[in-house]
Amino acid sequence: MELLSLFVSTVLLRPYVFFFLVLFLAAAVWSLGGKRAALFTLMTWVLAFLAEYSSVRNGFPFGPYVYVEATRGRELWISNVPFMDSLSFTFLAYAAYSLALAFCLPVVRERGRLRLLDAPAVRRSWAVWLLAVCFFVWIDVVIDPAAVRGDRWFLGKIFYYPDGGIYFGVPLSNFAGWGLVGGASIGLFMLCDRWFWPDRPARPVLSAVWLYYLILGFNLAVTFWIGEPLLGLVGVLIHLPILLLLLVRLGTARE
Repeated sequence: MELLSLFVSTVLLRPYVFFFLVLFLAAAVWSLGGKRAALFTLMTWVLAFLAEYSSVRNGFPFGPYVYVEATRGRELWISNVPFMDSLSFTFLAYAAYSLALAFCLPVVRERGRLRLLDAPAVRRSWAVWLLAVCFFVWIDVVIDPAAVRGDRWFLGKIFYYPDGGIYFGVPLSNFAGWGLVGGASIGLFMLCDRWFWPDRPARPVLSAVWLYYLILGFNLAVTFWIGEPLLGLVGVLIHLPILLLLLVRLGTARE
């Protein structure tokens, strides 16, 4: 009962996290089916938790940082890692993976609507993996500087880097760690998809791509709201070329 109470309290304290989580699960189940969606979620969460558990103790792979336990007792923690923090890796990784698919899979226009066509060889390719990892790290370039300023918005001060960091207070090791976790989780999922479901198709959906930009927009809005225009402008400028390329690709889809 205490665990259930803490989980409910976590949802009430971090509703935006669970809003993104529900959107991710709906898109993943529709696209991949229940088993593959569950595997992606569990695998990504476990790897993210282990990475955070390690980092707060020895600095690997994100670099040394410290979680502030101000919300312990108000939200669910596992050891000294907030549950919601490692959970967020699941929908961020899936959104990045979906964006990579949107750049690599064939896209057609049917009755005025855009649709991605499944191509298993492409879906499991190195190109998709590499793009997904890049997009995963790229969105954290916006998320982490906003999160480290959580005391200025409703996230709260949940962590800090004792030695600061060169990129708006975030060390470059953090982004290297994101690349490692994203590469491992997405890569392992793609291998499992190839091994266990070699002939099972998927239904890639563009709604999962928009989840990426919904999360990005939320974090950019927070960044400008807390009075960090330079940080917000940098975030816009580094993501705008990707968005423009995506819109051009979708806009040139043939009937």
